[in-house]
Amino acid sequence: MLKSMTGFGRCEKENDSWRISVEMKSVNHRYLELGLKIPKKMNAFEASIRSQLKKDILRGKVDVFITYEDLSQKKGNLRYNPLIAKEYMDAFAEMEKEFGIINKVTVIDLAKCPDVLVMEEEEENADELWHLLSETLQAATDEFVEQRKAEGERLKADLFEKLDNLLEWVAFIEERSPQTLKAYREKLESRIRELIGDNVTIEDSRILTEVTIFADKICVDEETVRLRSHIQAMKDALNEGGSIGRKLDFIAQEMNRESNTILSKANDIEVSQKAILLKTEIEKVREQIQNIE
Repeated sequence: MLKSMTGFGRCEKENDSWRISVEMKSVNHRYLELGLKIPKKMNAFEASIRSQLKKDILRGKVDVFITYEDLSQKKGNLRYNPLIAKEYMDAFAEMEKEFGIINKVTVIDLAKCPDVLVMEEEEENADELWHLLSETLQAATDEFVEQRKAEGERLKADLFEKLDNLLEWVAFIEERSPQTLKAYREKLESRIRELIGDNVTIEDSRILTEVTIFADKICVDEETVRLRSHIQAMKDALNEGGSIGRKLDFIAQEMNRESNTILSKANDIEVSQKAILLKTEIEKVREQIQNIE
């Protein structure tokens, strides 16, 4: 299955303790670049998050946003630290003696001192939290991948249309080339007769030599054969699917090379026009390929 590098996915799940939301989007990139925006509480899961994402995503700049909400009404245990309280009271008594002031510290005053009373919350279950996070992340990834596949199929259809256009123009060039040689020979004979007159015999061998030299200069048989081969290779790769973006880009470069040679050899206005169309369409193919994973 062909996949685009652009996509979007979102999912939100919750249980009795937490509500987790995952949102992800991507754009084209040569390699896989994961940008994670996660709550501080989930920093310990970052490596696991990256590992899970890499199973389904191979290329693209992917931004992942994870939000977290605690739904539990945790019961804390209020703990009294008598040793800390005694240290405060001893300090107050020493201050009273040293400065000659009256110590009017009440229980409320003492309770306000740091660490005298501490609320200890229940520890979170890390395994349970990761289980919910992993499920939410996978659901968002599945939607993200499906969007990429749908866009990939649209890209595939568009590329096949462009490749068929290329084949049509290659066929025209192949058909037109012999006519170009024939027209050149006729023009050459006509020009010679203008110069030496109709009563002088023209040696076919001399004309044949000139036409052969001209044919060598404009012959694009090898280029059209290779171009057809590259077009077929690209179609095969598109049908094969998978992570083929880099492969298609290489094939497109070779196609562009052949079209450049055809254009440089063109000595006929119609062949030149078709060669320009080839180059233009191949450039469009290359632009589309940049969107494929």
